[in-house]
Amino acid sequence: MQVNRIRFVAREAGPVAIGVLVVALGVLWALLKPASTDTGSYIGQFLGAESVLLLTIALILISTLPWVEQWFDGIDRAAIWHRRVAILGLVLLAPHILTAHGQEGVGEHEGGIGGPLGAIGVIGLLALVVWAILPRWQSVVPGPLRVLIRESKDLPGVREVRRIFGGYERWRLLHRTTGLFVAAGFLHGVLDGTPWRAEPVLRWSYLVIGAIGVAFYVYREVLARFFLSLHDYQVAEVRSVAQGLTEVVLRPLGRPVDFLPGQFALVYLEAKDGWHRHPFTIASSPHEDVVRVTVKALGDYTSRLAELVEPGMPAVIGGPHGRFSHLKGTANQVWIAGGVGVAPFLSWLRALDTAGLQAQVDFFYSSDGEAPFADEIREIAGRHPGLRAHLIDTGVEGRLATARVLEAAAAAGGEARSLSVFMCGPQGMLRTFQTELRKAGVPARRIHREYFDWR
Repeated sequence: MQVNRIRFVAREAGPVAIGVLVVALGVLWALLKPASTDTGSYIGQFLGAESVLLLTIALILISTLPWVEQWFDGIDRAAIWHRRVAILGLVLLAPHILTAHGQEGVGEHEGGIGGPLGAIGVIGLLALVVWAILPRWQSVVPGPLRVLIRESKDLPGVREVRRIFGGYERWRLLHRTTGLFVAAGFLHGVLDGTPWRAEPVLRWSYLVIGAIGVAFYVYREVLARFFLSLHDYQVAEVRSVAQGLTEVVLRPLGRPVDFLPGQFALVYLEAKDGWHRHPFTIASSPHEDVVRVTVKALGDYTSRLAELVEPGMPAVIGGPHGRFSHLKGTANQVWIAGGVGVAPFLSWLRALDTAGLQAQVDFFYSSDGEAPFADEIREIAGRHPGLRAHLIDTGVEGRLATARVLEAAAAAGGEARSLSVFMCGPQGMLRTFQTELRKAGVPARRIHREYFDWR
């Protein structure tokens, strides 16, 4: 129990550090307010400084440095916090613009380019936010409008726009410009900030914060590639395992990637239309002589994977990343998978013959129709008495309910307060389970999920 508490504290170290930095900057600005500065204008400048701090933190969180992953218990959780602090930083820009505009001294330096730089930064960042939301438009658009949007997707003009701006690769390329717009906003503050002349400490703290953000951005875009762990592979097999689900088998050409069950990697695949890069959870066991990834058809590339990728084509694996592991769990565990979220559990299951199972586990796998890999899962469960597999066809049995999960765990001797739960699947499904499991008495520190949807 003590070990789990330590792991929970370690998992929250990163978010706590973010909160401490935000509060510390607020205290600094409150203590050093020049007496001659207008309060409204000063608050606007402070909100701008907090925005730059949050956007700097957002750039640090996507640097893929190992210590970031350790502080946030996985790069997937770091990416979630990247999104949160970036959104909060953008929200603070609205009151900053309203309260800091028109103050004395604005635009006095460098020919008055501070204002235009600020506008470029704000417009660019807002455009990127809209761009980031587009792939998840169904979660923000009211139900009655979704049908209209779906019907308009293939209209003349709309189809061309989708072709030009759609696709994961274009989204990733444009998202990489985030640091440029943050840099523009940072320079705007350097040139237009009125408190700087009265209080040098505020100026230097702002300069240090912004410079750190720009430095991390330069590292990620220019230097990180020289420190990546890359491994050459070749496509050995591409096979359909279910409707909209494809398994790609990769064979190493040199030193294989060393990973732990449940981790994910950046997979670069050369296809008929060029190279593609995408993060995929590794579904194979570390002891296999191949790497297997399970891909769901979600976009143009993944939907046509079987057509675009053939055996013999080159591939590169970068990583691995992630800290999703059942080894951090208690003696009584529940594993919950939905759809393609079965991938990390496949890696865990396939590793059991070598690593063994040190817990009592109820594994629930929901799918619409016969579960992919059903025969293999049953065979593995048959070899390990502590593992009980529950394969749910939602078309026949309906959605998996939390009550059924808890009943199965209780029958195996696991009370709610002693359970460790590991989940991977659609966001709505996991959010429901997370809420209901906590209400049932499962401690928050023992509920673990892989945020594969951040990718």
